[in-house]
Amino acid sequence: MEYIGALQAVVTADDFDREPTAAELDAIECELPLIVAEVDLLDAQIKALDRLPNEVDARRVRRARRKVLAARRTLTNHVADVFGDGAA
Repeated sequence: MEYIGALQAVVTADDFDREPTAAELDAIECELPLIVAEVDLLDAQIKALDRLPNEVDARRVRRARRKVLAARRTLTNHVADVFGDGAA
């Protein structure tokens, strides 16, 4: 059997091995409401799949979709305010 391992060890760290920069953490924090809204939508959709469809599940999914759209709108407006008009 032939050995297929690496011939030499990596000396320097790759880009994916580093910690996030302050700018990347700020971007994540800015997008966090949208991330949370999308997770809530996914949860509502999963709950709707687990049982027979009913009106409560439909309302839950609609409410979660509206929350995602509102978070996207807020994030887009924030980006437009930061980078000037026409950036978004």
